[in-house]
Amino acid sequence: MRVKRSLNTRLALAALLGLLGLAFAGRGIAAESARAPVAVELAFDRPLDASMAPFVLAQSRGLFAGEGLAVSNHMAGKSPDAIARVASGASDLALVDINELIRFRDQPNAPPIKAVFMFFNKAPYAFIARKSRGVRALSDLEGKTVGVADSDFSTRMWPALARQNGIAIAKVRLNKISAAVREPILSAGQVDAVSGFSYLAGVNLRDRGVPADDLAVLRYADYGCEAYGFAVIVNPAFAAAKPEAVRGFVRAVIAGVNLTIKEPGRAVDEVVSRMDGGSRELELERLKTVLTDNILTGEVRRNGLGGLDPARLERAIDQIAEDYKFRKRPQASDIFDDSFLPPVGGRLIN
Repeated sequence: MRVKRSLNTRLALAALLGLLGLAFAGRGIAAESARAPVAVELAFDRPLDASMAPFVLAQSRGLFAGEGLAVSNHMAGKSPDAIARVASGASDLALVDINELIRFRDQPNAPPIKAVFMFFNKAPYAFIARKSRGVRALSDLEGKTVGVADSDFSTRMWPALARQNGIAIAKVRLNKISAAVREPILSAGQVDAVSGFSYLAGVNLRDRGVPADDLAVLRYADYGCEAYGFAVIVNPAFAAAKPEAVRGFVRAVIAGVNLTIKEPGRAVDEVVSRMDGGSRELELERLKTVLTDNILTGEVRRNGLGGLDPARLERAIDQIAEDYKFRKRPQASDIFDDSFLPPVGGRLIN
């Protein structure tokens, strides 16, 4: 009888411990699911426009949330400002011109900030000219006046572009202007061409009433410029502490790009709803220009979104060096880290 009672006691105790274990496990699972999402601040280097649609969709469609991220945005004044925010830790990630990052990394004691996702496979640098003023090709710039803004990195790539195309730089008059008056002075005929981004100035000028058939958009990429364009950069400390958050961010942006490609009209609607006085027609044209010229390139269709060719980046750094003397020339591996990218199969265009 005592043996039977002892056995029953042990069985009851085991059952109780099992129930307690399940209870604690359940509480652990509940605590895990209730864990707060990782807060991430993303800085943009300019005011919102349709080129940023994949990031807008990643947020509005819950793609960031699905990766356990709570993403907030900050609008910086230009790429150097956004890079400075990431360097200081004020922002965790930023969308910036990778060529500005290359120059930044050459500064004394610059933190080892790297890009982790290449958004624009081709830089949007371009000369936007009036055909009616005799400019239809890059070689036609000789003897002409070009308005250039110091804030645009495109002017720093001009010496390499001119050399590649046999253009005498001394025969092209560069008139320094404010970026704010770039489109007005070209539409008024005060200069023959302006430098800028093809998807900004090139589209804005048509909106200002300049006939489309009178505009020549001379894209640097069509004349031998190897430069990549906008990329997502990350604060080194954030990347080291929360690598899975960075990987999740990249996956969400890739999904946002695919959604944008499938439904550009709906993507633009979501962007315009967040802009102050944005024009749907103008922004849709801008997005289509970006997708065609800067994102869906042959390289991307072959190799997937987000990566780059290190050899090409090395050539782009050489082109920057034609107008800039590096203290210590960076290598491609100093600028881009592909370890946060998903495998190629997860980056191919759907």
